[in-house]
Amino acid sequence: MSTDDESFHPLGNEWENELETMLDDTEYDTELGMEMAQDAFRVTKGELSEAEFHEKYHEDVMEEFGEDNRPTAEAFEAAQEEAKGAASRMLSKFEGDGEEGRREAMKKMGAGAAAVGLGAWGTVDDGNEPDPEPDVAAAAEEEEDPYEHDRTQWGMALDLERCDGCLSCVTACATENQLDSGVNWMYVLEFEDPGESANTNSSLARTSGPSPNRLIRPCQHCTDAPCEKVCPTTARHTRDKDGLVLTDYDVCIGCRYCQVACPYGVNYFQWDEPDVSTEDIAEHHEELGQGDHMTDDRDRWVDSRAPRGVMSKCTMCPSRQDGHMGEEYVGTTACQQACPPGAIQFGNMSDEESDPKKYAANPSRGRTLERISPPSADALAESLDGADDDLESVLEATDLDEDTLALMKAVEITGELGTGDGKLAGYEREFQEALDALADHGLDLDSEDVLVELDLADETDEDEEFDGPSVEDAQQRLEAFTGSPESNFRLLEDMGTNPNIVYLGQEPGPHAEQTEPTGATSLEYEQLSYEAVNGETIDLVDNRKEVLDEETVGDTGWSL
Repeated sequence: MSTDDESFHPLGNEWENELETMLDDTEYDTELGMEMAQDAFRVTKGELSEAEFHEKYHEDVMEEFGEDNRPTAEAFEAAQEEAKGAASRMLSKFEGDGEEGRREAMKKMGAGAAAVGLGAWGTVDDGNEPDPEPDVAAAAEEEEDPYEHDRTQWGMALDLERCDGCLSCVTACATENQLDSGVNWMYVLEFEDPGESANTNSSLARTSGPSPNRLIRPCQHCTDAPCEKVCPTTARHTRDKDGLVLTDYDVCIGCRYCQVACPYGVNYFQWDEPDVSTEDIAEHHEELGQGDHMTDDRDRWVDSRAPRGVMSKCTMCPSRQDGHMGEEYVGTTACQQACPPGAIQFGNMSDEESDPKKYAANPSRGRTLERISPPSADALAESLDGADDDLESVLEATDLDEDTLALMKAVEITGELGTGDGKLAGYEREFQEALDALADHGLDLDSEDVLVELDLADETDEDEEFDGPSVEDAQQRLEAFTGSPESNFRLLEDMGTNPNIVYLGQEPGPHAEQTEPTGATSLEYEQLSYEAVNGETIDLVDNRKEVLDEETVGDTGWSL
């Protein structure tokens, strides 16, 4: 895919041209949508102020849409009723010659995000820094870390070296949100990167031999989302309390400007009637003993699949975060819960003790927590009844081996156990309970003899004082067990969108290209369908419209 200087869009000329063609087939002003998207990117980069952006397009937006409720984040609550009124008025543009005319117009508006060449997402420093205007530059100098928030900010850490391509996350997302075939809010891509070797760390892969490069692609839930800036109705907005970038289905008019202004290609347009009705969605969750999975705590319809004529994308499960499915689901997503290797860590990016922050800070420690299940304290106490309290006797009496015990102790040495409320904190408490059970039996895990035996401390001379466990040795023990990712990155971070997804390992280079999945042993690739580990078939196709028109995937026009 071309990403030369002629294109304003990070995904290149072909993607930009396709977006332009898409807008040509809608009822809305193509040139306005393209120009607004281009300038929205300038705003995130610090080249244009929010006020200047709003003023520049205010008259055009008023002329095209009847009113202008941008910027959505600030205007959302105040403009709620006005925006809903605007939605009703503007939807009349679809009416044409009645229902059939509206249906045909929607068909023209096409599908959702298609496959992309991954080279656009590679980190490339061309040495050119934007020259922001003085007032914007002054504000930027005063700005602190854009990823630090006073409020909750939901986000993810995605360990690409742990992803095995099983597509359980795709299955879970599609099932929970009742998505149509070809609407992939969660997407797993495989890619080749010329000049780079595939992941060959056998301790990470769930298959023998090298595993493919993979990229997990949910919505990035940007703190400064360009898709939000171009929305004329406040449908696309950032939720104040937790930073989720959502779409109000009752307000969205389907102009698709947000799709043009998204640098990541994650938006989908629901151009036909959804496969699952709202009644079926409610019934599905009622059968599971769960509450409302469509509206959030503001009574906004922002979750589950979109109705006809509306944009949708990954939501990070706001109805879960609002407690509608029960308090145990708060701080979780469907994809994260379904991931067998623990490659998806979801939580509050403003909290250093949250799962994604802990995991990103020390991936080897996080991987160890995900991979090891220590015996329960009760099981250890029962096994140790009557056993001596030296290391050899304890290992003989229990299911523990020396390596597992060393890793458990290394996790304790490299970080405080049981802090926070997430899944990893729960695992840490299991580790702590097991270690406490051993200590209660009399095994001194802090003694020089035991720590040296576990390779977690250096043996001292007779005239030296023992310094206790070695954090460096403990970290090396964890890294030897799980490996350590070579990179820690965010997609298109230089654009200033401030995405709230952190990736670990396998960063695409400038020449990376998407490939057909070779798959792990846990899945089989046949034409359009993947078969996930649970046996459910997932149609991971790129183009929703072509699924419905032809039941096949045509030539998307992009380099794969």
